[in-house]
Amino acid sequence: MADETPDPLAKKLQSDYHQGGSGGPIVVDDWAGGIPQTRAHMPSIRVGRRWFSSLWLIPIGVVGLVLTIAVVRDASRYRWFQDFIATYPGTSTDYVTAVDGGFPAWLRWQHFFNLFFMLFIMRAGLQILADHPRLYLNAGSTPDTEWLRMRGPVPADRRDSDDAARVWTAKEDSVALPAQVGLPGFRHSIGLARWWHFSFDLLWLVNGLIFYILLFSSDQWRRLVPTSWDVFPNAASTALQYLSLDLPPNEGFSTYNALQLLAYFITVFVAAPLALVTGLLQAPSVAAKLGTGVGPLNRQVARSIHFLIFLWMVFFIFVHTSMVFVTGFVGNINHITLGTDTDSATGVVLYGLWMAVVVVFWVLASPVTIRHPRLIQRAGRVMVGHIKAFMEWWSPKATYTTEDISPYFWTNGEKPTNPRYAELLAAGWKDYRLRVDGLVANPLELSYAELLDMPKSQQITAHYCIQGWSGVAEWGGVQMSHIMDLAQPHDRAKWVVFYSFADGPEGGRYYDCHPIENMRHELTILAYEMNGEPLNESHGAPLRLRDEVELGFKQVKWIESIEFVESFAHLGAGQGGYNEDQEFYGYRMPI
Repeated sequence: MADETPDPLAKKLQSDYHQGGSGGPIVVDDWAGGIPQTRAHMPSIRVGRRWFSSLWLIPIGVVGLVLTIAVVRDASRYRWFQDFIATYPGTSTDYVTAVDGGFPAWLRWQHFFNLFFMLFIMRAGLQILADHPRLYLNAGSTPDTEWLRMRGPVPADRRDSDDAARVWTAKEDSVALPAQVGLPGFRHSIGLARWWHFSFDLLWLVNGLIFYILLFSSDQWRRLVPTSWDVFPNAASTALQYLSLDLPPNEGFSTYNALQLLAYFITVFVAAPLALVTGLLQAPSVAAKLGTGVGPLNRQVARSIHFLIFLWMVFFIFVHTSMVFVTGFVGNINHITLGTDTDSATGVVLYGLWMAVVVVFWVLASPVTIRHPRLIQRAGRVMVGHIKAFMEWWSPKATYTTEDISPYFWTNGEKPTNPRYAELLAAGWKDYRLRVDGLVANPLELSYAELLDMPKSQQITAHYCIQGWSGVAEWGGVQMSHIMDLAQPHDRAKWVVFYSFADGPEGGRYYDCHPIENMRHELTILAYEMNGEPLNESHGAPLRLRDEVELGFKQVKWIESIEFVESFAHLGAGQGGYNEDQEFYGYRMPI
């Protein structure tokens, strides 16, 4: 129940950050490759069966741009080129109506807030990607099927190993980003990164909603919405003028040229809404409701599109900023700071102050997060906790077919090391007893055989890890509603605590808390089978929880006991679970 992070935990975060985010001691084992990689590579892209470093895109792009400029400059001598430019000058009232009065104050302020929010959204988003640094199109996140990765392949001899100690976990697969690139900037910090990402997402969405309302309540929409198909040949003309280095007139104070208009239209009305949609499609609560665990809208497709939108936003910001400098810096800055078509130095000073605010926040974001991680966790709960709780109300109904079962299922977690677990495993669980107690009328001790004799529930559902990977499996087990019928929890019981045989990576018993209302759902089970076979050690034998509205770390493995409680404030650091205590996750995680 400590309200603030214990000093040793904050010090560990600080150490990880300054050491490049190793996330713990590096251990040399005997798998091919030696020391596990903790640093991200430059992203590699799959083309067919071969991998190419994205670094190649830089020289290829530069050479392509130079050659294109040379060709276009040569073509500009010809009459057909000149006639095309004359017919479609690039800035025309044929496709858009000029706006009187320039940029109003609300638009100028929203422009700044939009940039501010997006920078931190993208920075935290990169940190989230680094926790599972692979992008796929298949729902099962099968190794060697990714189209982009930020590290090497999964070691072949640890991919399908029967030895639980040698299975390559998703936690091992994560990488560290350079300091001041990711947020907070070290390995295994996805819990804090998500609070930043989702909180600033909410601010960005509110800012965007206000922008839409004010945009269409004024004539400012004319800047961004084409009114004629002529916008396309005019955009082509504008591109040719830029490539010929004969720049078109800068009339952005009243009218964007066609290429600007299309870029803004795509960004504001296509990329931004699509970022929201693909973000929501990655949530287990949404997928379990809509049935998008597999198919063309599965989580991995959504992650890939989400990343491509990120690339578009980076490209747009880079080109937009470059053109501000190239086409008349002082005048352009006055447009967006003062709302005047002048060359006043005041606008430049104001721009400098804006950028100083961004830089200060950028530099301080990681150190403040590391020094006060519990504060970031609490602030995130205030910002978006109510949205998470609302999404938990969605009743998960989606189940799938045997054809949808993933050929590979990533695993995570520190395997139990206590002698009692080893004895139970060796004896085939005949001496195992599941203890159910706390605020119940009938405390229980259920043997493994008794659990097997209870009515069996089977379901094929999708698993969503907080790191980003997913997979579909068939689970067989006992419905938690049946356990509750036997135990008869008291009305005061609000939370159900699942205790694992395993300790967490930082020491101490692994546990997690779930709202009691989730336990009555037909798809919430204590699973003892996976894909028609008894659970193996890696996947949580003898029992693991399946609560289909929640993220994967909530699906406690190696369950030893269950306790019904009124509050979890007395457990651990009082945050609702081991990862909530140690890695600052949220205790309600349907997104």
